[in-house]
Amino acid sequence: MTDPLSEYQAGRGPIPGEMLAWQVFGRGLENVGRDGRPLRIPVPRPQSNELLARVDAAGLCFSDIKILKLGNEHPRLSGRNLADNPIILGHEASVTIVEVGEDLWDKFSVGDRFVIQAEIYYQGKNLAFGYLLAGALEQYVLLGDEILRGDEGLYMIPVRPEAGYAETALAEPWACVVHSYTTDFRRTLLPGGVAWIIAADAGADYTLGELAQASSGPARIVATNVTGDLQGQIEAATDAWGAELKTVDLARPEDAAQVQSQQAAAGFDDIVIIGRPATELVAAAAATLGKYGTLALVLEAALPGPVPLDISRIHYDYVRYVGTSGDDISEAYTSSRDPHLKPEGKALLIGGAGPMGQMHLQLALESKQGPQLVVVTDIDEERLSLTADRFSEVARQHNKQLFYLNPQQLGDEYDKRLSELAPGGFDDIVLLVPSAPLALGATQYLADTGMMNMFAGIPRGTIADVDLNLVARRGVRFTGTSGSRIEDLETTVRMTETGELSPNRSVAAIGGIEAAHNGLRAVRDGLMPGKIVIYPQIEGLPLTALPDLSARLPEVAAHLGPGAQLLRQYLAKVE
Repeated sequence: MTDPLSEYQAGRGPIPGEMLAWQVFGRGLENVGRDGRPLRIPVPRPQSNELLARVDAAGLCFSDIKILKLGNEHPRLSGRNLADNPIILGHEASVTIVEVGEDLWDKFSVGDRFVIQAEIYYQGKNLAFGYLLAGALEQYVLLGDEILRGDEGLYMIPVRPEAGYAETALAEPWACVVHSYTTDFRRTLLPGGVAWIIAADAGADYTLGELAQASSGPARIVATNVTGDLQGQIEAATDAWGAELKTVDLARPEDAAQVQSQQAAAGFDDIVIIGRPATELVAAAAATLGKYGTLALVLEAALPGPVPLDISRIHYDYVRYVGTSGDDISEAYTSSRDPHLKPEGKALLIGGAGPMGQMHLQLALESKQGPQLVVVTDIDEERLSLTADRFSEVARQHNKQLFYLNPQQLGDEYDKRLSELAPGGFDDIVLLVPSAPLALGATQYLADTGMMNMFAGIPRGTIADVDLNLVARRGVRFTGTSGSRIEDLETTVRMTETGELSPNRSVAAIGGIEAAHNGLRAVRDGLMPGKIVIYPQIEGLPLTALPDLSARLPEVAAHLGPGAQLLRQYLAKVE
């Protein structure tokens, strides 16, 4: 007798002519599917150079909600008319190959299992799985050139046959967490880039230091008001690198945009400001940075005030601010600590009781090189209670100190409590709420050389007054990342396979294909304290908190851990 589970795991069995899929036709949950139900559409069949994959599990993410809020105007949809050309959400996917085009028989087999990388680049364009490419909120998905032969090769990571479907699907959000701690600061001027060096009322003798020793450097250096020995060092460096040197005047800060349009059409890769610049100059120069650009401040004296900056670019454009109060420009680059959580340090997770916050917390507690003390803040007391129920024992097992604070309940005592827990400040602060005021307010708690990880993406175009003296005079750094890269996904899969990471600990509720609509609403309203995983092959299973599986799937429920009552309270909010 054939074992149905073995047949399923092997990817064998008939492929239906139709499937259920959640197509998105515009903004809002009302435009997901029709009347709150998935649509029945044809199952695509692969061409000779394509694969057909069965979607085994799909995680729901707040990034899905951003698409529903913006609709056609979402930057990753490139103005696509969703009413006429709908998309299918779901970028956290565990899949099994069920049909292989004949040209790929030597590379893939029915039953091969993969996790799909969300960030996909094809012919220089970011398409993204679950955005412009059909995602995982459907029962089957066609895999073509973009995923199989993308700009970086294959955008899938193989997983072992015995791996769990949920933990595999959650490799993608976990990869985003890993990525936020592995994307390091650049330690030199960008080779082949465009750098702008500005002297502003500079009285000291400045030097390029180690920057001049690099084997390669920018293709173009723009110099403004640079004189003396530094000018000679720049000329020698440009000769060694075969670079172009341009001398450009800057009469007014607002003229910086014109310099950028003439010298660096896509924005400057590096801007170095030395001396005693006015805040207006720093702000105007910072606005001309390109994606992945670095602003280095080498200051003789403190800036007279905060600098208005588009703070969202730290997360979305990987813009970085570095600095030093010495006269060696290279120190602004080389003095940055790496973005990993400081070993044996103190970490503060702001909004850390939510689904992604709990992932950061789990990583901090389980990491062999993680912090010794972790403080989790959240204004939702139930979420804090559930987080404590889930992770207090984990902290004890790893000999970590773990504290939970509710700022609303503590009121004026909140600042005092943080100061008591970390008298010298926190080495790491992770922002898990997309709020500029929260980010700026939290800088007061940073220790010298502290790291602010702006994991939550503050809305684009948000201008905030940032104290860059923290950067130049105290070694504080701001970092932020959006999504992940294929190497982060591979790292996450391997950590899961070796037992270093337990993604299933993040799951709060599951459901079948029809439950995706209710699940998205729960994510939108922040009603669930952990991740929601949808199983597209299961029909008729409503959104279900894990402990409530005992009534529906008792054999599965028997393997669950503690926290049942608190999870039931959350599910009551959703239903």
